[in-house]
Amino acid sequence: MKVLVTGAAGFIGFHLCSRLLNDGIDVYGVDSLNEYYDVRIKHARLNQLIESPQFEFEKLDLVEVDAAKAIFLRDFDAVVHLAAQAGVRHSLKHPRDYIDANVMGFMNVLEGCRHAGVGQLIYASSSSVYGASTELPFSENGNTDHPISLYAATKKANELMAHSYSHLYGLPTTGLRFFTVYGPWGRPDMALYIFAKAISDGEPIKLFNSGDMCRSFTYVDDVVEPIKRLLNTRPTVDPAWSSDAPTTATSNAPYRVLNIGGGEVVELNRFVELIEQNLGKEAVKELLPMQPGDIPATSVDTSVLEATTQFTPQVSIEDGIQRFCDWFSEYHS
Repeated sequence: MKVLVTGAAGFIGFHLCSRLLNDGIDVYGVDSLNEYYDVRIKHARLNQLIESPQFEFEKLDLVEVDAAKAIFLRDFDAVVHLAAQAGVRHSLKHPRDYIDANVMGFMNVLEGCRHAGVGQLIYASSSSVYGASTELPFSENGNTDHPISLYAATKKANELMAHSYSHLYGLPTTGLRFFTVYGPWGRPDMALYIFAKAISDGEPIKLFNSGDMCRSFTYVDDVVEPIKRLLNTRPTVDPAWSSDAPTTATSNAPYRVLNIGGGEVVELNRFVELIEQNLGKEAVKELLPMQPGDIPATSVDTSVLEATTQFTPQVSIEDGIQRFCDWFSEYHS
């Protein structure tokens, strides 16, 4: 098998490439290496991947039509599209970045898969698509019509675009709604990294909504394993799907959307306590009101993913934060 992984120098992309390479799969990685966050950590991830003779890398911006077309001249069995402009906060001030990367870039990937006859496209959606919904736990057929950030809106757009290509061209597509992924080599713009850095430096951490929030945190290995299994399980037409009562997670086309999360709901204050314990320092807390684009709680129903992949999350929040903090201390030493 040969797999194209976009966003290969990113957090999840790096871990996925590492796993595929360890399993003897040829990986062609692309990444724009943009400066949304410190590029040094992206190069550090890449330096590990390029040690494998089965890994090829190309610096590439998928928004560039001709460059994106050229990638698909290669023969890929599957594509895992993880490249995107991430971050809810950033989307409040730089909305055009999200249309370019998440909509136009995704369009070029869809076109590449269509014309190259790629066997399957797996792409990153987000739990953010549930938006204003408070119907917990979030299930794949729940309402996603009210995104509360442009980032979420672009991820919802990805799901709709993918369905149209599955319907029109028979392209098998799988959208993965990630729930707060964390772990070693995590993004410096995400809460765990921000908190760990601030606590280590003796600086205050900002707790929005006074820390009164809950999240379904997902350790990165518990994301990578089901993706690996999904590569061998293409979506098919759902025989139970009916146009009289249409559901949104499957279709009469080879299309599916799956939640992918840890399932364990953790209060933000508990999350901070675990970081403090592992770093051996107490946090200085700055309590602030809720931010625009934020939701107070997420809780995930992963029963469909578990039935599809026969995988259940393995890493507890206690073990996961310990592994991150061990890596963080070593990386910054």
